[in-house]
Amino acid sequence: MKRVSVDIGGTFTDCFVAWGDRYIESKALTTHHNLALGFNEALSNACRELCITERDLLSQLDSVRYATTLGTNALIERKGPRVALLTTAGFRSSVPLARAKGYGVGLDHKRQMDVPNAQRPDPIVPIPMIAEVRERIDFDGDIVLELDEADLRHKLRDLVNRGAEAIVVVCANSVVNPVHELRIREIFLEDYPSHLLGAIPMLLSHQVAGRKGEYVRAMSTIIDAYLHQVMYHGLGTLELNLREAGYDKPMLVNHNSGGMAQLNSTDALQTVHSGPVSGIAASEHLALQAELGNIVATDMGGTSFDIGIVVEGGVKHYDFNPVIERWMVSVPMVHLVTLGAGGGSICRYDRMFRTVQVGPESAGSDPGPACYDRGGLKPTVTDADMLLGYLDPANYAGGRIRLNARRSKQAFEDHLCDELGISPIEAAKLVKQTVDTNMANGIARELRTRGYEPENFTTLAYGGNGPLHACGIARALGVRTILAPPFASVFSAVGAGNMNQMHIHEMSTWTQLFDANRASFLSDYARFNGIVGELERRGREDLLRQGFASEQIDYRLELDMRYGNQRVETAVVADLNRIDSPQDVLRLIDLFHTRYGERFGKGSQTPEAGVRINTIRVCSYVKHPGIRFRGVRPEGAALPPPPATGERSCHFVGHPQPMPTPIYGEAALTPGTQIDGPAIVVTRATTYLIEPGWRYRAAQQNAVWFTRID
Repeated sequence: MKRVSVDIGGTFTDCFVAWGDRYIESKALTTHHNLALGFNEALSNACRELCITERDLLSQLDSVRYATTLGTNALIERKGPRVALLTTAGFRSSVPLARAKGYGVGLDHKRQMDVPNAQRPDPIVPIPMIAEVRERIDFDGDIVLELDEADLRHKLRDLVNRGAEAIVVVCANSVVNPVHELRIREIFLEDYPSHLLGAIPMLLSHQVAGRKGEYVRAMSTIIDAYLHQVMYHGLGTLELNLREAGYDKPMLVNHNSGGMAQLNSTDALQTVHSGPVSGIAASEHLALQAELGNIVATDMGGTSFDIGIVVEGGVKHYDFNPVIERWMVSVPMVHLVTLGAGGGSICRYDRMFRTVQVGPESAGSDPGPACYDRGGLKPTVTDADMLLGYLDPANYAGGRIRLNARRSKQAFEDHLCDELGISPIEAAKLVKQTVDTNMANGIARELRTRGYEPENFTTLAYGGNGPLHACGIARALGVRTILAPPFASVFSAVGAGNMNQMHIHEMSTWTQLFDANRASFLSDYARFNGIVGELERRGREDLLRQGFASEQIDYRLELDMRYGNQRVETAVVADLNRIDSPQDVLRLIDLFHTRYGERFGKGSQTPEAGVRINTIRVCSYVKHPGIRFRGVRPEGAALPPPPATGERSCHFVGHPQPMPTPIYGEAALTPGTQIDGPAIVVTRATTYLIEPGWRYRAAQQNAVWFTRID
């Protein structure tokens, strides 16, 4: 296997190269103006270690896979085209009203409660760019009002005259019958062919989101249209960069659904948060191969702290109405929680509580933390780590970034010390304690709201800053062990290389497996099987277009089910793909009954209310060989630490005086090496901080276990 996988984050571009039996990890600063430059630098670093040129390496690769935050950044910075919305008459206000929750969606609980100061996000589609068209299809797909084509042509002309650069079409109930959306596109191309307008894209909502709910379906399509241009040019530049360097295969892009596809089969919306989702995929593979049981995956990078859950058996939690930036959308996405607690998170004085607030704003890679000496003036978490003695100014990021401790001290003095009335060191301790506690609270809240306890999970700490803050997070969380997984600093890039090519298609339905009013079971098997067959056909065509044979494609059927008219839906993975008998119907009801009881408690099931399927979802995928994790658990007798390469005076939370702290190099990653804190292990990729009262134990592939011993 020869494969390059890349995770382009807000601060660093992580690169992981699988070259036969050799695994190489590399990092470079993200170059937001041209993502290819950061990728080239990271790849060049890996090639030097392999003693091969970039052109020779790329010409021999099986695949190159990207996970990127390009779409997320474009939403934050509002870098997109002027989008217009064409919708069914009577639905003009659906998007501006945002279910009357637009002021709070995407905010933390504290800001959601601050209703007097609530502000809605700036709309992606301004109200003057929303037009109505006369048509109507009912919930069952029957045409109630035929499309008024003359009115449609007038509305299209008006939107084009207003400067529309992308047009979104959202007709009521189009997921059941898309005939009007399809006809609207035909008329648009008749009146405005691509050679006349320069190819204004028109996106149809039923092709982006397959579930009912006009608002979330509209927002899914609007965000997809808004990101279309920037994703096309950004990822197109990356693909062109590969072509020029000698790589002649299709570029693969990771999706937030946990799969990946070629660039020409990827919607822009599917790339949002694909980097953190790749880390969760890597956690799933590690849990299965190493039999770790329940996993909580935490990724502390330069910009954010991401949390995901994988319960035993490799089952991930999905969001079917996730929030992207400040909007709710309707796409299946692996569930994750993001906190503003990365290495570049900016620290400020909280006047109300007279303490330090960390994040959510980040210094990113440009200008970066003050110690990067690139023009950053505000204190960050990395600056706190610098002042506390954890980072080596001459050997940070393998020596590629020279740190300036004086800049960190100046930033703390200018923005925190005077208000707090304490020294820069004490302020840095307060920052570390605050950020570690924030991350631990985020983990605990995420687990306990889903009915889990942190002590029943193995916590993974990865990302560039994960091993540096692992002990602090574990102490605040109240757990005694925490794992920095193999290749921790580029673990999300590892996950990007482990994903299968997959497409998810879904459709809203009203299918009653058991009708309580009539005391009858589903008998129309053909309708159910027809929907499943259609979704399988769409997935199969997606994968056939990418060069796979039909026999390579597998399918997984998932059903969103509920009892009667309950609002809560439960996703069930079916162990059959067709219904052919009453026994099959009973089998699905039994699967739902069991899954519901696992989620809400035994005895909470209410089959007497009826059992209904609201959404049918088919995952079509092709399995790929993945990275093999080996020897993650410590084995054999512990080895003494290697000779220290130096010593620094470091400051720790809970210890009033600085402590002499030995520094170890790459030799400390030898499997079996055991070190008691305080100590620091510095490698080319990251820094492992062993705090007082903690023990470090190295395993294979640079996996490290931290265990509390005090």
